[in-house]
Amino acid sequence: MDSLRVSLIQSELKWHDVGANLSHISETIDSLENADLIVLPEMWSSGFTMMSHRYHSETPKAITLMQDWAKAKQSIVCGSLITKDDEVCFNRLYCVGPDGVRETYDKRHLFGFAGEDRSFSSGEQRKELKIKGFTIRLNVCYDLRFPVWSRNDSDYDILLYVANWPDKRISAWQALLRARAIENQAYVLGCNCVGEDLWNNRYSGYSAIIGPDGETLKEATGGEQTLSDTLDFDSLKKFRKKFPFLKDRDAFQL
Repeated sequence: MDSLRVSLIQSELKWHDVGANLSHISETIDSLENADLIVLPEMWSSGFTMMSHRYHSETPKAITLMQDWAKAKQSIVCGSLITKDDEVCFNRLYCVGPDGVRETYDKRHLFGFAGEDRSFSSGEQRKELKIKGFTIRLNVCYDLRFPVWSRNDSDYDILLYVANWPDKRISAWQALLRARAIENQAYVLGCNCVGEDLWNNRYSGYSAIIGPDGETLKEATGGEQTLSDTLDFDSLKKFRKKFPFLKDRDAFQL
């Protein structure tokens, strides 16, 4: 296929209220039409929390719901959830299709400033999702600050970031999304949340869809919003052919 229809759900999250979040996002997705890829924020069921011991048990229910949404919309649904494996917790990004989990990615860069590194373990592998001819590199929130991790050494087409990124650092979010698109000549999808957490941090979203030239194609501002667009594969290839900057990239490996 030569196009991909994406919808980023910039939802208001209720911290530590899993039932409310599942119900609210269900209502939002019910109203969606014609999306191949539906993206939810980081820790969309609980809000960004260090209480991994309490909320990991809610994850199977959330994954089942993601699969129900995927079946209903014939889409891939992506979003991160707290996951416990062998007594270790991860901030894990799930990509779920009508037939179940298609791909997962464990957040590599843990936000030590908030103590995430004390409650979660770091992922070790970069992961990519393939959908309708597009290759999507998966990332979670704080990964955005580390360009080497998302470096385009595999000719992927899209960089995906799901986040709980607060207002006090929103200018960095906006600048870095554009920077990642420019340096990797890729579409960038950044899905953030809105609301207020239990520590009085405000979230106004600014989810965005960025073109491979760094231009903002769509951007949400404050408040809940579903950001939708169609990404064109041929346009990406033509842009890379016209400006073949990736051929000059360094050959070093992680």
